Amino acid sequence: ACSTTWGDTRRPRGGGAAAPSGAVMRVALGVSYRGEAYRGWQSQPGGATVQDRLESALSRFADRPLRTLCAGRTDAGVHAFNQVVHLDTEIDREAFSWVRGTNRFLPGDIAVQWCRRVDGSFHARNSALGRRYVYIVLESAVRPALESHSAGWSLRALDGQAMRDGAAVLLGEHDFSAFRSSECQAASPVKHLRSLDIHRR
Repeated sequence: ACSTTWGDTRRPRGGGAAAPSGAVMRVALGVSYRGEAYRGWQSQPGGATVQDRLESALSRFADRPLRTLCAGRTDAGVHAFNQVVHLDTEIDREAFSWVRGTNRFLPGDIAVQWCRRVDGSFHARNSALGRRYVYIVLESAVRPALESHSAGWSLRALDGQAMRDGAAVLLGEHDFSAFRSSECQAASPVKHLRSLDIHRR
Protein backbone atom coordinates (compact mmCIF):
# COMPACT_ATOMS: atom_id res chain seq x y z
CA ALA A 1 0.00 0.00 0.00
CA CYS A 2 1.11 3.55 -0.58
CA SER A 3 0.21 6.62 1.40
CA THR A 4 0.06 8.98 -1.51
CA THR A 5 -1.62 9.22 -4.89
CA TRP A 6 -1.45 11.77 -7.64
CA GLY A 7 -4.48 11.81 -9.92
CA ASP A 8 -5.63 13.92 -12.79
CA THR A 9 -8.17 14.07 -15.57
CA ARG A 10 -7.66 15.65 -18.95
CA ARG A 11 -7.99 19.41 -19.08
CA PRO A 12 -11.21 20.41 -20.92
CA ARG A 13 -10.75 21.49 -24.51
CA GLY A 14 -12.12 24.66 -26.01
CA GLY A 15 -12.79 28.02 -24.45
CA GLY A 16 -16.58 28.16 -24.38
CA ALA A 17 -18.40 31.28 -25.50
CA ALA A 18 -18.63 34.24 -23.15
CA ALA A 19 -21.93 34.37 -21.28
CA PRO A 20 -24.10 37.48 -21.54
CA SER A 21 -24.05 39.77 -18.54
CA GLY A 22 -25.97 38.22 -15.65
CA ALA A 23 -26.22 34.78 -17.30
CA VAL A 24 -24.94 31.67 -15.57
CA MET A 25 -21.70 30.32 -17.02
CA ARG A 26 -19.69 27.21 -16.26
CA VAL A 27 -16.06 27.50 -15.22
CA ALA A 28 -13.56 24.62 -15.02
CA LEU A 29 -10.54 24.74 -12.73
CA GLY A 30 -7.46 22.58 -12.32
CA VAL A 31 -6.61 22.22 -8.63
CA SER A 32 -3.51 20.69 -7.06
CA TYR A 33 -3.09 19.92 -3.38
CA ARG A 34 -1.16 18.01 -0.75
CA GLY A 35 -3.66 15.94 1.15
CA GLU A 36 -2.01 15.05 4.46
CA ALA A 37 -3.74 17.88 6.35
CA TYR A 38 -7.23 17.07 5.00
CA ARG A 39 -9.94 14.45 5.37
CA GLY A 40 -10.09 13.90 1.63
CA TRP A 41 -11.84 15.90 -1.06
CA GLN A 42 -15.53 15.74 -0.23
CA SER A 43 -17.07 18.34 2.07
CA GLN A 44 -17.72 17.17 5.64
CA PRO A 45 -18.92 18.73 8.89
CA GLY A 46 -16.05 20.65 10.41
CA GLY A 47 -14.68 21.87 7.10
CA ALA A 48 -11.44 19.89 7.16
CA THR A 49 -11.58 18.85 3.50
CA VAL A 50 -10.10 20.17 0.27
CA GLN A 51 -13.57 20.95 -1.14
CA ASP A 52 -14.44 22.99 1.96
CA ARG A 53 -11.26 25.04 1.69
CA LEU A 54 -11.60 25.56 -2.07
CA GLU A 55 -15.26 26.60 -1.88
CA SER A 56 -14.51 28.97 0.99
CA ALA A 57 -11.75 30.62 -1.06
CA LEU A 58 -13.91 30.83 -4.20
CA SER A 59 -16.79 32.32 -2.22
CA ARG A 60 -14.54 34.94 -0.65
CA PHE A 61 -13.12 35.85 -4.05
CA ALA A 62 -16.57 36.05 -5.69
CA ASP A 63 -18.22 37.58 -2.60
CA ARG A 64 -21.03 35.04 -2.74
CA PRO A 65 -21.46 31.30 -2.02
CA LEU A 66 -20.11 28.98 -4.71
CA ARG A 67 -20.25 25.19 -4.93
CA THR A 68 -17.95 22.89 -6.91
CA LEU A 69 -18.11 19.41 -8.41
CA CYS A 70 -14.93 17.40 -8.95
CA ALA A 71 -13.82 14.75 -11.43
CA GLY A 72 -13.21 12.20 -8.69
CA ARG A 73 -13.06 12.28 -4.91
CA THR A 74 -9.78 11.58 -3.14
CA ASP A 75 -9.36 9.96 0.27
CA ALA A 76 -7.77 11.44 3.37
CA GLY A 77 -4.05 12.07 2.95
CA VAL A 78 -4.10 11.73 -0.84
CA HIS A 79 -2.46 14.40 -3.01
CA ALA A 80 -3.78 15.54 -6.40
CA PHE A 81 -2.25 17.12 -9.48
CA ASN A 82 -4.68 19.04 -11.69
CA GLN A 83 -7.85 17.64 -10.16
CA VAL A 84 -10.56 19.00 -12.47
CA VAL A 85 -13.54 20.75 -10.89
CA HIS A 86 -16.34 22.89 -12.28
CA LEU A 87 -18.70 25.49 -10.90
CA ASP A 88 -21.63 27.53 -12.20
CA THR A 89 -21.71 31.26 -11.61
CA GLU A 90 -22.98 34.52 -13.04
CA ILE A 91 -19.68 36.19 -12.07
CA ASP A 92 -17.80 37.18 -15.23
CA ARG A 93 -14.06 37.32 -14.52
CA GLU A 94 -10.97 36.71 -16.59
CA ALA A 95 -9.44 33.26 -16.24
CA PHE A 96 -6.28 34.59 -14.56
CA SER A 97 -8.45 36.44 -12.04
CA TRP A 98 -10.13 33.20 -10.94
CA VAL A 99 -6.70 31.62 -10.49
CA ARG A 100 -4.92 34.43 -8.68
CA GLY A 101 -7.96 35.69 -6.79
CA THR A 102 -8.89 32.26 -5.43
CA ASN A 103 -5.30 31.35 -4.57
CA ARG A 104 -5.10 34.48 -2.42
CA PHE A 105 -7.54 32.87 0.01
CA LEU A 106 -6.20 29.29 -0.14
CA PRO A 107 -3.67 27.73 2.24
CA GLY A 108 -0.21 26.99 0.90
CA ASP A 109 -0.92 23.31 0.26
CA ILE A 110 -3.85 23.95 -2.13
CA ALA A 111 -3.60 25.98 -5.36
CA VAL A 112 -5.69 26.54 -8.48
CA GLN A 113 -3.39 25.88 -11.46
CA TRP A 114 -5.55 27.02 -14.35
CA CYS A 115 -9.06 28.16 -15.25
CA ARG A 116 -11.08 27.78 -18.42
CA ARG A 117 -14.61 28.81 -19.32
CA VAL A 118 -16.53 25.82 -20.72
CA ASP A 119 -19.99 25.31 -22.14
CA GLY A 120 -22.85 23.92 -20.08
CA SER A 121 -22.44 20.40 -21.45
CA PHE A 122 -19.06 20.00 -19.75
CA HIS A 123 -19.18 18.05 -16.49
CA ALA A 124 -16.02 17.56 -14.43
CA ARG A 125 -16.95 14.00 -13.52
CA ASN A 126 -19.08 12.73 -16.38
CA SER A 127 -16.90 14.27 -19.12
CA ALA A 128 -13.68 12.76 -17.76
CA LEU A 129 -11.96 10.54 -20.33
CA GLY A 130 -9.68 8.88 -17.83
CA ARG A 131 -7.78 9.22 -14.58
CA ARG A 132 -4.13 8.68 -13.81
CA TYR A 133 -2.67 7.70 -10.46
CA VAL A 134 0.94 7.51 -9.28
CA TYR A 135 1.97 5.49 -6.22
CA ILE A 136 5.46 5.83 -4.78
CA VAL A 137 6.87 3.23 -2.40
CA LEU A 138 10.22 3.75 -0.70
CA GLU A 139 12.25 0.59 -0.12
CA SER A 140 14.45 1.32 2.87
CA ALA A 141 15.81 -0.33 6.00
CA VAL A 142 14.63 2.66 8.06
CA ARG A 143 11.44 4.66 7.97
CA PRO A 144 11.45 7.82 5.83
CA ALA A 145 11.42 11.35 7.18
CA LEU A 146 11.37 13.79 4.25
CA GLU A 147 9.27 11.39 2.16
CA SER A 148 6.88 10.48 4.99
CA HIS A 149 3.85 12.22 3.44
CA SER A 150 4.77 11.56 -0.18
CA ALA A 151 5.50 7.84 -0.31
CA GLY A 152 4.64 4.51 1.18
CA TRP A 153 7.38 2.56 2.91
CA SER A 154 8.49 -1.04 2.63
CA LEU A 155 11.07 -2.40 5.06
CA ARG A 156 11.46 -5.56 2.98
CA ALA A 157 12.84 -5.77 -0.53
CA LEU A 158 10.23 -5.50 -3.27
CA ASP A 159 10.06 -8.03 -6.10
CA GLY A 160 9.58 -5.84 -9.15
CA GLN A 161 8.96 -8.69 -11.59
CA ALA A 162 6.34 -10.30 -9.36
CA MET A 163 4.62 -6.92 -9.11
CA ARG A 164 4.65 -6.54 -12.90
CA ASP A 165 3.24 -10.04 -13.36
CA GLY A 166 0.42 -9.24 -10.95
CA ALA A 167 -0.25 -5.90 -12.63
CA ALA A 168 -0.63 -7.57 -16.03
CA VAL A 169 -3.64 -9.54 -14.74
CA LEU A 170 -5.46 -6.29 -13.99
CA LEU A 171 -5.11 -4.81 -17.48
CA GLY A 172 -8.22 -4.50 -19.64
CA GLU A 173 -11.88 -4.40 -18.64
CA HIS A 174 -12.77 -6.00 -15.30
CA ASP A 175 -15.27 -5.85 -12.48
CA PHE A 176 -13.30 -4.17 -9.68
CA SER A 177 -15.92 -4.72 -6.95
CA ALA A 178 -13.27 -6.27 -4.68
CA PHE A 179 -11.36 -2.97 -4.73
CA ARG A 180 -14.46 -0.81 -4.28
CA SER A 181 -15.21 1.21 -1.16
CA SER A 182 -18.61 0.70 0.46
CA GLU A 183 -19.17 4.44 -0.09
CA CYS A 184 -18.22 4.40 -3.78
CA GLN A 185 -20.64 6.45 -5.91
CA ALA A 186 -19.53 5.17 -9.32
CA ALA A 187 -22.38 3.91 -11.47
CA SER A 188 -20.56 0.66 -12.17
CA PRO A 189 -17.56 -1.25 -10.75
CA VAL A 190 -16.61 -2.31 -14.30
CA LYS A 191 -13.63 -0.25 -15.44
CA HIS A 192 -11.06 -0.38 -18.23
CA LEU A 193 -7.47 -0.23 -17.01
CA ARG A 194 -5.37 0.99 -19.93
CA SER A 195 -1.91 0.68 -18.41
CA LEU A 196 -0.16 -0.19 -15.16
CA ASP A 197 3.57 0.45 -15.24
CA ILE A 198 6.02 -0.32 -12.44
CA HIS A 199 9.45 1.32 -12.41
CA ARG A 200 12.38 1.16 -10.01
CA ARG A 201 14.24 4.42 -9.59
